[in-house]
Amino acid sequence: MRVVATSFALLMVGVVASADDTPDTKLGMPLVLNETFENGADSWKPFDSESFKVIEEDGNHVYALVKDSRYRPPVRSPQNIAIHKGLYVSDFVLEVELKSTTEDYGHRDMCVIFGYQDSSHYYYVHFGLKSDPHSNSIFLVNGKPRVSIARTRTDGTRWKDDTYHKVRIVRDVESGKIEVYFDNMDKPWMTAVDKTLDWGGFGVGSFDDTGNIDDYRVWGIKVEK
Repeated sequence: MRVVATSFALLMVGVVASADDTPDTKLGMPLVLNETFENGADSWKPFDSESFKVIEEDGNHVYALVKDSRYRPPVRSPQNIAIHKGLYVSDFVLEVELKSTTEDYGHRDMCVIFGYQDSSHYYYVHFGLKSDPHSNSIFLVNGKPRVSIARTRTDGTRWKDDTYHKVRIVRDVESGKIEVYFDNMDKPWMTAVDKTLDWGGFGVGSFDDTGNIDDYRVWGIKVEK
């Protein structure tokens, strides 16, 4: 792995807005992914091509997880996954809009994947309706079934029907710090500290459910495998 840029600023510096009002930098890191899905999803690799498609909602295009995947992972982990191709970072800020299109039940969920190295080595955040050892937490997949690594978390993630929710994930590799935000960008929804995987890519999906994804953006320090 070769680091392309070398510093992680701890304070916001030099924020400049791009043409669509997306800041060019966050926490001193440049914008490296700005995916609105208006031009399709050719940069994304679903593990089952029939599970994901770009759809239109009121003139806006989003990436939709529309059906349960036939993919079965090598270890217990989400099976409905699409991975962005060719982007790898160390430190980052990720922001994405998520909407669950599944009716309420205990593990109603959407997942955001980061630190993705291969199908059995990555992190993901599971935004589940109720918290338990397998729901609504930050998980590590490291060559064996996923393990919750959250130090703090809420008692569940309430999905409001027909509503998009803003998610932010902040990662500092040196300290291992992971902060996850959901709607409220002032107070973390979940936190963890883990240094197992110090680089990787990004994805989105769910364990069992359907949902829509829009405005997937990453500011980060690029690395090359």
